[in-house]
Amino acid sequence: MKKHVLFFLLAGVSGAALAAPVTYKIDPDHTFPSFEADHMGVSVWRGKFNSNSGKVTLDKAAGYGLVDISIDPASIDFGQEVLNKWAAGPDLFDVAKFGAARYKGKLTGFKDGAPSQLQGELTLHGVTRPVNLQIKSFKCIQHPMLKREMCGADAYGSFKRDEFGLTAGKDYGFKMDVDLRIQVEAVAE
Repeated sequence: MKKHVLFFLLAGVSGAALAAPVTYKIDPDHTFPSFEADHMGVSVWRGKFNSNSGKVTLDKAAGYGLVDISIDPASIDFGQEVLNKWAAGPDLFDVAKFGAARYKGKLTGFKDGAPSQLQGELTLHGVTRPVNLQIKSFKCIQHPMLKREMCGADAYGSFKRDEFGLTAGKDYGFKMDVDLRIQVEAVAE
């Protein structure tokens, strides 16, 4: 009998040590994909997207994670309403034709439960291409009000917008490089 009790105790302890993946829902009120892009070599324009959704699946112990985020290009915000409306229209994002942008990727480079990279693909303007991001910071805490785990990260990378068919301004000398930065928070479901 003692052997059986010992077996069940050990099995219970080892099962508790094996953490299962946790799914986190992106908090759209605390997540803002932002970008910087050239304006004719004269200045740098900055903007962000105000509407997004998605989820992250994370197993810190196993060093594994997946990200799936949808971004609404119609929510673009340059801080200038006329420019926002133009960018959502047919000359740039053509939201009516192409709809949401989507980023899907795998978290990698784990150290002490925290990823350092995101390797994935961005679908934008009907084109899907690889876009990898570096994770500058990553931290998980207990959400003070929801009493569930919340994780946040600051990720950055770059891509060439003409590779996605976004060529507005190219003929006028606009550089096609876009620096992307994503501040994200997600809460365990």
